[in-house]
Amino acid sequence: MIGFFVRHPTATTLLMLAFIVLGIKALPELKRETFPEFSKNYISAQVVLPGASPQDVEENLCLRMEDAVDSLGSITETKCDALEGVARMTLKLEDNADLGRSLVDVQTKISAIKDFPAEIEPPIVEELDFNERIIDIAVSASTSKPELKAYAEDLKRRLKLDTSISQVEIAGFSQHQLLVEVSLGAIKRLGMSVADVANQIEQQNVQLPSGTVETASKNILIRFDQREVEPERLANIVIRSNAQGGLVRLRDIATITDRFELDEESIRFDGEQAAILTVFKNKSQDSLRLKEEVIGFLDAEKLRTPNGITISTSNDLSSLLWDRLTMLIKNGWQGVVLVFLCMWLFFSLRYSFWVAMGLPVAFMGSLFFMAQVGLTINIMTLVAFLMAIGIMMDDAIVIAESIAAHIERGLSKTEAVIQGVKRVLPGVVSSFLTTVFIFSSIAFMEGDMGKVLRVIPQTLLLILTVSLVEAFLVLPNHLAHSAKGKERKTSRFKQKFNEKFEYFRTVQLVAAVEFVINWRYVFMGSVVSLLLISISLAAGGAVKFIGFPELDGDVAEARIILPPGSTLEQTEFVVNRVVSVARELDDKYSQKEDGQRLIQHITERFNFNADAGESGAHVATVKIDLLSAEIRQTLINTFIREWQQGVGEMVDPIAIVYKQGAMGPAGRAIEIRVRGDDLDELKLASIEVQQYLQGFNGVSGVMDSMRPGKAEILMTLKPGAEAFGVNGMMLASQLRGAYFHQTADNIQVGPESIQIDVQLDKVDAAKLENLANFPITIGTAGEQVPLSAVADFKWQRNYVKISRLDGMRFVTITGEVDTHLANASEINKAFRDELLPELKQRYPGIRVSYEGEVKESATTQNSMASGFIVGLLAVFAILSLQFKSYIEPLVVMAVIPLGLIGVLWGHLLLGYSMSMPSILGFVALAGVVVNDSILLVQYIRYHVEEGQSVHEAVVSASKERFRAVFITSLTTAAGMLPLLLETSIQAQVLQPLVVSMVFGIFASTALVLFMVPACYAILEDFGKVSFSQKSRSLKSQTIEASK
Repeated sequence: MIGFFVRHPTATTLLMLAFIVLGIKALPELKRETFPEFSKNYISAQVVLPGASPQDVEENLCLRMEDAVDSLGSITETKCDALEGVARMTLKLEDNADLGRSLVDVQTKISAIKDFPAEIEPPIVEELDFNERIIDIAVSASTSKPELKAYAEDLKRRLKLDTSISQVEIAGFSQHQLLVEVSLGAIKRLGMSVADVANQIEQQNVQLPSGTVETASKNILIRFDQREVEPERLANIVIRSNAQGGLVRLRDIATITDRFELDEESIRFDGEQAAILTVFKNKSQDSLRLKEEVIGFLDAEKLRTPNGITISTSNDLSSLLWDRLTMLIKNGWQGVVLVFLCMWLFFSLRYSFWVAMGLPVAFMGSLFFMAQVGLTINIMTLVAFLMAIGIMMDDAIVIAESIAAHIERGLSKTEAVIQGVKRVLPGVVSSFLTTVFIFSSIAFMEGDMGKVLRVIPQTLLLILTVSLVEAFLVLPNHLAHSAKGKERKTSRFKQKFNEKFEYFRTVQLVAAVEFVINWRYVFMGSVVSLLLISISLAAGGAVKFIGFPELDGDVAEARIILPPGSTLEQTEFVVNRVVSVARELDDKYSQKEDGQRLIQHITERFNFNADAGESGAHVATVKIDLLSAEIRQTLINTFIREWQQGVGEMVDPIAIVYKQGAMGPAGRAIEIRVRGDDLDELKLASIEVQQYLQGFNGVSGVMDSMRPGKAEILMTLKPGAEAFGVNGMMLASQLRGAYFHQTADNIQVGPESIQIDVQLDKVDAAKLENLANFPITIGTAGEQVPLSAVADFKWQRNYVKISRLDGMRFVTITGEVDTHLANASEINKAFRDELLPELKQRYPGIRVSYEGEVKESATTQNSMASGFIVGLLAVFAILSLQFKSYIEPLVVMAVIPLGLIGVLWGHLLLGYSMSMPSILGFVALAGVVVNDSILLVQYIRYHVEEGQSVHEAVVSASKERFRAVFITSLTTAAGMLPLLLETSIQAQVLQPLVVSMVFGIFASTALVLFMVPACYAILEDFGKVSFSQKSRSLKSQTIEASK
């Protein structure tokens, strides 16, 4: 087949064009996203019990839900959070579980629970949605809140109609309600309870179909409609009347307010009242196309926006993708240019051109296959393309160098091409297979981090496969034509370079190899010592390890938690302090940003904190949109560090966590889970862990998930209360209606649902003395008795949240780590070695585990290690079959750990921590250095079988293969050099991988050229070098001739 493509005038060009055309066709079909999406099989179940304490929720909801789903076999983890008024269960399913079937099973089990309290709202069971957010739309206005909500809902509706967006969520509003506040005096005067008032409203504010009148000619519908939605008209409802015509209307006993249920549910955007519309993409949509649609829609919308309303965008996560795409593409073409220049040093211009042309041809072909297997264009797949620039040139360079060598021997151009390809065919194929086995071994990494990283080897496998086809079927034909072309005069620079290179190859390299062979044991001992010293850099902590490098985003956050029960005014005071410090930093750093403001927008959102897992007036989040990382000079970590220092310690907050918005798959740097049955024991253990972690410099925002809840007044019936005609349900329901609320009606007005809630006047409810004297209505005649006469009071305080995992309570301790000051791996290790044994001794009932970055790293590392070992065994099998030996494959594979020398020293010299991308770079490096080693061993065997001694063979092979090995290493490094030297902020997350590749390839190349000869010389000492029949015959003839 190779001969056919070399001789055929059009087949090569047609195959090349086919790859290019298929790639161009597939390009629009490939969706673009920040990180590769992967399936997360989670189901959530939520049951609301209004007004219930976390302890009541745990007992009445969580335990029953856990028991209901316990028999389902597809569930691997059951977690339930008991909060005030709600139970939230999260079920993790097996990776291969049928999500649809499991969802139905869970819904069936939860719905079948018969002993839930009667007051619960209908359970909600659904698939947990992990759709990627694209951008936030901020609608700020000086109008009333109901008007702002109406406009935001209308904007959402039209946005979904006019674009391909399918998911938009509105934040900044709670339930729209008409709040009816009944005065305590009216309740006493009329002998009515709040529930009685709510029932009267429900019975009179009616809209109901009432049947049909069927006449001879037509049917006429009958409807009763006395439903009021305006406070003024609702106030006219008659609550009580008498025979004398006396009427008590709702306005006589209550005030009615059109409002939203929670005062704390609000957002300020750049200081103005606002609503936030968050746009999400589904799994089939393209992030950048979706963002373009949003911007186009908003540009048109701004032309018709009513006065007083301003529309802005913030939290643009798609810009991170665009910035990194453009950065990687820029570095990619720079790498291609450098690869071409490296090739030009050794080959003619046309020859170099066709070798380098393999890059775009293979890339375009691989795009087509990526679309077929479901891969997308994202940061990780683009890194794979960047890595491939150097890696995939290996086969092309080996073939091109072999063809050039055969041409120099005087063969005809066509024959030189065919013979040159056939000479290296076994080595290139085995090299390709070893690379495939190595990459395949890590293409199925586990854990969230592994699922993100594994698309790199998956993409590389596609690229390298297409590249191999191009190298054997397309490249030889083009090189044959290039070699037939008119020879041009070589430039003086290239002449001098080639002369010095040839002198180095034929004289200095040979002398160095001879020296190594003569001192082989000293050399091997030195290499092993250098490897051990390098490993000690990591073991001793000189080179640190982190799970995943921090992504430098454009959004910084301050997540604020005050003690539960704190007022909104207290939270606003803290928020204002946090915002004022941020504005001071904006003034400071904007001078460095070429006249642009560092802070673009500030969003203050109350009743929300992603870390707290709870809601209320005591939590809030301040979100800062910074200038894009592509153009700003200030690192986000620098800003966050100074922001935290500027705010300093405040008295009110339990914690203020400063961080950038969650990005990437790593998880929390510190996340320790303590499990046990006793809540107080868990809390004591948690306090010790927090105090220990706070002792580390660089650790901040340490807190746990078990915070003291609001103060509670626990009531029980007094002995003899039954004599008044009071029972527990009567007392509890009347208190609940007055101090919580009772819903009288729920009205749908267009897209808006408005709830009519009745409760005790807030001024009256705020006085504790009124609680003791609260009138409990008994009987039908309106008799009343003070609450203190029938009930006993007791104060208590419990926890704001109780979390359960697989039937056991737990507390989670979290913290943030400033990577410039501390290392999360070292902190977690210190905790495990120092405090954990003491904790287990003091609290024998607890169980401690690591979550977040530690767990994700361990899961991915374990799967990578086991896969890599399997890959190495497969490589050994391939080489053993090729070389018909058990020992020589070990010589080839011995170069793999040598790459670790360059990897570790590279990280140390450039100041990087080792991370999962670093390890992935090392594994990719193994594929390259093994290829060089295979071809070197193949040439050694060839010369031995031609009759040379082992000493002569290793010298000859090293001299012959040096150019190909050197060019391969040079192009690999050159392809990734632009990214290594990239100064933009967003390149920093990718540079550890590049450091592994570049430094590792240089170290491995230098060592492989000498270690393989040294190994063969040592094997010869022990008589372990095998010879073919031809070589033994030649040796016998030589011995006979010498006699």
